[in-house]
Amino acid sequence: MASAAAPSPKANMGAPAPRYDARLKVTGEARYPADVAVANPAFAVLVTSSIAKGRIERLDLDQARAVPGVLDILTYENTGELKPAKFGQGSSTSIQDLGPDIFQDGQIIAVVLADTFEAATEAAQSVKATYAAQAPSATFGSQGLNSEDAAKVSQQHEHLPEAGDAETAIGGADVTIDGHYGTPTQHHNPIELFATTCEWTADRLTVYEPSQFVYGLRNGVAQRLGIAPEKVRVASHYVGGAFGSKGTMTPRTAMIALAAKRLNRPVKLVATRDQGFTIATYRAETRHHIRLGARRDGKLVGYAHEGWEISSRSDPYVVAGVEDSAQLYAFGAVKTKVNVVHADRNTPGYMRSPPVVPYIFALESAMDEMAEKLGMDPIEFRRVNDTMTSPIENKPYSSRSLMACYDRAAEAFGWKRRNRLPGSMRDGEWLVGYGCATAVYPTHIGPAAARVRLMPNGDVRVQIAAHEIGNGVYTVLGQMAAERLGVGLSSVKVEVGDTRLPPAPVAGGSNTTASSCSAVLKTCDAIRAKLFHASVTANDGPLAGRNVEELTLTDGKVAASDGTGENLADVFKRLGMSTIEEYSEFVPDGLEPDAVADLYAGKLTMTGGPHGKKVMYAMGAELVEVHVHSQTCEIRVPRIVGAFAAGRLMNTRTVHSQYMGGMIWGISSALHEATEIDTRYARYVNDNLADYMVPVNADVKDVQVILVPEVDHDVNPAGVKGLGELANVGTAAAVANAVYHATGKRIHQLPIRIEKLL
Repeated sequence: MASAAAPSPKANMGAPAPRYDARLKVTGEARYPADVAVANPAFAVLVTSSIAKGRIERLDLDQARAVPGVLDILTYENTGELKPAKFGQGSSTSIQDLGPDIFQDGQIIAVVLADTFEAATEAAQSVKATYAAQAPSATFGSQGLNSEDAAKVSQQHEHLPEAGDAETAIGGADVTIDGHYGTPTQHHNPIELFATTCEWTADRLTVYEPSQFVYGLRNGVAQRLGIAPEKVRVASHYVGGAFGSKGTMTPRTAMIALAAKRLNRPVKLVATRDQGFTIATYRAETRHHIRLGARRDGKLVGYAHEGWEISSRSDPYVVAGVEDSAQLYAFGAVKTKVNVVHADRNTPGYMRSPPVVPYIFALESAMDEMAEKLGMDPIEFRRVNDTMTSPIENKPYSSRSLMACYDRAAEAFGWKRRNRLPGSMRDGEWLVGYGCATAVYPTHIGPAAARVRLMPNGDVRVQIAAHEIGNGVYTVLGQMAAERLGVGLSSVKVEVGDTRLPPAPVAGGSNTTASSCSAVLKTCDAIRAKLFHASVTANDGPLAGRNVEELTLTDGKVAASDGTGENLADVFKRLGMSTIEEYSEFVPDGLEPDAVADLYAGKLTMTGGPHGKKVMYAMGAELVEVHVHSQTCEIRVPRIVGAFAAGRLMNTRTVHSQYMGGMIWGISSALHEATEIDTRYARYVNDNLADYMVPVNADVKDVQVILVPEVDHDVNPAGVKGLGELANVGTAAAVANAVYHATGKRIHQLPIRIEKLL
């Protein structure tokens, strides 16, 4: 039954089927990696550095070894057999060793192993490290930072967008904007902690670890251990939150595998919440300088955007969101540059919508400022600069429904009630502001392989090493197979998250549904072809001599357009088969034929977004109402409306959940989230869920999601654009723009807190 959480499907939308794994999750039957039972495990606890820069002079382990039950302690002195891992090849960081050199606060310097978790914890707290410490560089403004041009150190971003002469265009514009913006460090904080369990059987290793890319983790661990990838299995059937933090191999995995090998027994590690801030990745701090030029009629003539991103001292991590922001409007001339700023911190990593969240916040804030300066309604300003071709190389969009989204959102929101004058709208003691911003996310697509088995009774088994990170992948893969094979969803068994299955791309870049569903679709169609051929080439039977083109699968039978049909069981008898199983590999247009072979080897290639003959993006419009107390400057967001278009929607229930969660996260980014840094020691201060601020129910009163129909035949065979990361893009800018409308104060640095409005 349709509801707000499970909207009725519109054109090109799938039914809101309940989640395949819902009962398992709410009853506790879903087994997350740390839940997997292994025989007689030892327990591991990490010891991490208390300095951010320097060198270990001495490790005193005597007191730790004296704790009853302690089995072993790994340090830099006894783990030299682990091979180094290069950043950018499936590894989250090149900071892999346990010392003696220290590159970040919270770097792992020892792993204590004991018969019980309690003994391991006591012993870990007894490890004494003596350091030769140096003064670290913590963040923007710190002494000792060094900066590099991203185009010179990142092969992925060596060609950043540029078009025309932006300096001349902006310099000669009627109206200009010149602004500086910033976003803070943010940490993922998934509810499922970072955990690893390793178990050896002879020379074969099984790793149970929450992962967004099991094949990448398998190959990365094998490389670190110096063994063949075929001897490693990674299982991650459910992931309890990730948002990017579990997409690459972190240093802990190989250490736990080595420990299990030495002890000849399984080893379990569940890192603490505060350790998760330093042993995994995070969203990098950014700074932005944006200049816009426009004519009096609102038409943009130039856009210049320079970004700065904090990274570690050792790694050139960069997201370079100008690749996407430069495609968004009819800018005219475009000039972009991105800088990697190296500090004494752990290496950042992908966090939900990594390139676009910080860069679109800056751009959409500047767009609002330009609209205000022109005296134009912010939505109409975006309409004037809407485009069906990218300003970069004039490539056409495969589809673009941005203004349809704004129209639907504005109508539902009541945007017409907005008084343009800042500070003019009130509700008692509360200043009221309306703000808007664009949501945009590139349509990524990667190679994938799938195995599908069909039985004569209509039972189906789908196998693909995709990843269930809360996105509903079990459900949508089941729906795709059920649709193509003409059976009920309850007849489909789906298996994911295991290197025993055919490979799928990383669960990142919002590519999972598009990539994996395309592979499953191709595999199911191979089964259909066998069934149809058997039906029409039979000497007898109801469909003999028919045209294959008029056949379909429905309700457990092969059927023609006039209703004539044949039961699956009869077709199987004719084939002399008790089951049909097909394996298929899907390689998107634009990728090399060996892309799936690379995937087996843990190497990921993707296409889409601005790459290719057409630019491919999902889009949306977000409108926010903000209340700011006139005396205390307390900020509230009583309602938010988002309208989104993202090609084919496989399941409106899972889609609604993804959109709603993204918008709530966007509110969180705007008003709450920031990892506080003690700049003296380059140390994270609020490394816990008590002090790391996120919204609660009272902060999020009314979230309305509007699904805008869109058809796109260019993006991939499934017609899916991907949307998991779309809805938290632009939200922070919409909130900031609403705060300006309410108060007349522009806040350029997130998060927006009371002290910034006083």
